[in-house]
Amino acid sequence: MIRADVVRGPIDTAEVLAGVGDAGDGAALLFVGTVRNHAGGRPVDGITYDAYEAMAREVLRAIAGEAAEILGTERVAVVHRIGTLKVGEVSVAIAVSSPHRAEAYEASRYVIEEIKKRLPVWKKEHYSSGEEAWVGGAVPAPVGPADHR
Repeated sequence: MIRADVVRGPIDTAEVLAGVGDAGDGAALLFVGTVRNHAGGRPVDGITYDAYEAMAREVLRAIAGEAAEILGTERVAVVHRIGTLKVGEVSVAIAVSSPHRAEAYEASRYVIEEIKKRLPVWKKEHYSSGEEAWVGGAVPAPVGPADHR
């Protein structure tokens, strides 16, 4: 079953991983993205993620669906957190399972790369100096109905 969500509280990674898996699967992967303590050579104390939540959920569901096509199963779970996070906290968790590892790795990598390109979530870094800055991102290509498979 595909799970895609945007949340405001901490992500339970064990729960995300538990949402995938089948007796026929030989591979189950969990990718966890965390807030690091530096960016662009500057010390960072935390990050604030902001989002257009309704659209973010829709885009996340589309990305998870595309990853399920790569896997050949619907055992994909992805959760992205918004709000203010401290260094070390989980910002995104992606779990996939499949009969073979190659498809699981490919699907997991696909999800995180597409999140970086397409998800309407914005990041503000909080530097140790007390300064803050919104991080520039890539402008995603327009998505039409045919692109939503």
